[in-house]
Amino acid sequence: MELIQMLVDQLGINKEQASGGAGLLFNLAKKKLGDENFKKIADAIPGVQELLKAVPAEGVGGMLGKLAAKVGAGDLGNLASLAAGFKKLGLNADLIQKFVPIVVNFVQSKGGDTVKKLLDSVLK
Repeated sequence: MELIQMLVDQLGINKEQASGGAGLLFNLAKKKLGDENFKKIADAIPGVQELLKAVPAEGVGGMLGKLAAKVGAGDLGNLASLAAGFKKLGLNADLIQKFVPIVVNFVQSKGGDTVKKLLDSVLK
């Protein structure tokens, strides 16, 4: 998949890490946007369903993220959840900041500005 190869090449990670990390971002978008809006992203990006399957199972950080989101710390909850997922993939949480622009630019190249704005609204 083109996106995975871009992440591997630009970040020096392996394909499993790239797939899992991209899957984490798309999974967050799916949860935040709902099915109707996420479908616009899924339609623009071939292979999104496979990336969602590459997301690591939730650990303690995922539970903390859900708890933080429930008490109103939405962005903090999102970050905790992503950081926990990245850690499970053997990736430093700092890589989240490097993943996001690559994924967003890829989404824009495939789906245009409307789809980019949808993803941006979740990941900013």
